[in-house]
Amino acid sequence: MTVEESGLIYKTTTEIRGPILFVEGSRDVAFDEVVRITTPSGYEVTGSVLDVSRDWAMVQVFGETSGMDLNVSVRFTGETLKIPVSDELIGRVFSGSFEPLDGMPRPLSTDLRDINGGTINPAARAVPSEFIQTGMSAIDGMNSLVRGQKLPIFSESGLPHNQLAAQIARQATIPGKEEEFAIVFAAMGIKHEEADFFREEFEKTGALSKSVMILNLADDPPIERLVTPRIAQTIAEYLAFDLDMHVLVILTDMTNYAEALRSISIAREEIPTRKGYPGYLYSDLATIYERAGRITGKKGSVTLMPILTMPAGDITHPVPDLTGYITEGQLILQRELFLRGIYPPMNVLPSLSRLMKDGIGAETTRKDHADVSNQLYMAYAEGTRARGLVRIVGVVGLSERERTWLRFADEFEQRFVNQGPYENRTIEQTLDIAWDLLAMLPEEDLIRIREEYIEEFHPAHKREG
Repeated sequence: MTVEESGLIYKTTTEIRGPILFVEGSRDVAFDEVVRITTPSGYEVTGSVLDVSRDWAMVQVFGETSGMDLNVSVRFTGETLKIPVSDELIGRVFSGSFEPLDGMPRPLSTDLRDINGGTINPAARAVPSEFIQTGMSAIDGMNSLVRGQKLPIFSESGLPHNQLAAQIARQATIPGKEEEFAIVFAAMGIKHEEADFFREEFEKTGALSKSVMILNLADDPPIERLVTPRIAQTIAEYLAFDLDMHVLVILTDMTNYAEALRSISIAREEIPTRKGYPGYLYSDLATIYERAGRITGKKGSVTLMPILTMPAGDITHPVPDLTGYITEGQLILQRELFLRGIYPPMNVLPSLSRLMKDGIGAETTRKDHADVSNQLYMAYAEGTRARGLVRIVGVVGLSERERTWLRFADEFEQRFVNQGPYENRTIEQTLDIAWDLLAMLPEEDLIRIREEYIEEFHPAHKREG
């Protein structure tokens, strides 16, 4: 991160509380202003102004404060946190404080962007449209991602959301516009082995050539997690709205981000709300999420997939709860499916993509897509209901029709939802698998699909033709 080397130096630090410094006597200090803190031994760390009053400033430190005493020099630079941007960022790997992790030099660019960019003006927003193919049937077929959408993944600890995130990053593209597509991948609070996994996956599959990676590790300063997603969104905005690219931003894990925000709030002695989180958690998340979208008159777009873990699988936890209010749907991973060996363990019934209808159809995917998706939902719901009855009356107590639904649910999970971690399905392959599954059901039960589509796509009619 780049700032100008200027500003007054203060040696009036009165308290160090965790990652927070209190500096008295400061004048003309602005919120979010960059601060340089230097110890008597010459060690320097960066911080930013978290709060200001008439004669004091609260500074959050992006570095280690243990062992730091009050005899430090604090210089207020008069600048905000900025990063240099250029097309050369693609293919690079950075830390959460935007330091290179790939052995290459720092980016050289005179174009500096404030990481605290504003959200997109609602009046300037264009309606998200255009299908993004992830290669995952459970997403593409039933919860389609649309260019400019915000679609989070709700997971639990121990589920393969990291593997899923890497697979989406490798495979996601807009059919016909592959060369204009880029990935910005930001991880917060991850372990070293997880960081190694992501880097190896991106490098060995060639995904890094179209990606920018930002990795904040678990042993990095928690305060750094607060800037990591903002750096990612700043890079994405530049690629999308300056270079006319279509950018998919993947942020994992937003629960770690919220935990860092809570720790800072506690250090500031703010009044907590639910689960100890600050009352401004909703607005803070919105400043990140609402930077994604499409802008009228701009060719590029920013699509966002935040990933978050729900503590104890609690979907009412503040982080998933508030995320659901801001975003346009959710993809839910389920432990029960994971324990049965299904990958990705996505439960399509409570999952939802609110903008799916705007991105599918004859012009973008296939004309039968919407009807097939609706029929799959109905059939799988009937199958899970029959599965519940089995626990009460056993399989022998089911009617023949209910047994058909039950077989469909099992096959749907094994053949449609389940796929290999390196299996990249086109939307045509996904829909063809869906038709093969629907052929298990009597035609009179396909009440959500138009007759002309049954005549054209049903395997039985294809064989007759």
